[in-house]
Amino acid sequence: MNWTLTAAAAAAAAAAAMLVSGCSPALNWRTVPLPEAALSITLPCKPDQAVRQVELAGSSVELAMAGCDADGATFAVSHAALADPAVVGAALTHWRAAVLANLGPGAAAAAVDVPYTPQGVLPVPQSLRTTMQGQRADGSAVTAQGVWFARAVGPQVRLYHAVVYTAKPRPEVADQFFSGLALQ
Repeated sequence: MNWTLTAAAAAAAAAAAMLVSGCSPALNWRTVPLPEAALSITLPCKPDQAVRQVELAGSSVELAMAGCDADGATFAVSHAALADPAVVGAALTHWRAAVLANLGPGAAAAAVDVPYTPQGVLPVPQSLRTTMQGQRADGSAVTAQGVWFARAVGPQVRLYHAVVYTAKPRPEVADQFFSGLALQ
């Protein structure tokens, strides 16, 4: 195989995808592997990563996060292993409610949900893509577009949440981000 030709074809395909998606040149998309999550993500900037203990549906879990800011948007992916697979739905519901609560009063009532069921995720009703309007901690308006889902990875169940925060709705940016979530 001619590597130069393959690399040029891949670069042309990436450029075409960016034009079709309407992304600005400020969004320099790159693949970021998250091997501990059995996931790779596509981010438009170099991510910071952190891990912390949180309470999720009555259990303490280690929540790992990767995220960055680019072109006026914040991109983040979080994931955690769940000890009790029987509480997948409750854990996803709890996680979604916590995100909505952080967006302030009224965010939950105005949230718009659609099922989020890419291949390989557990078919639970709590697997959602949600568009939310709310406020940042400083009181400024924010639009959040997020997904929550779960999947079996070997003997454990992993929970995932990906979100894009922007001042105004930018569905094409969220679509690009969510399409770059690749289960491994």
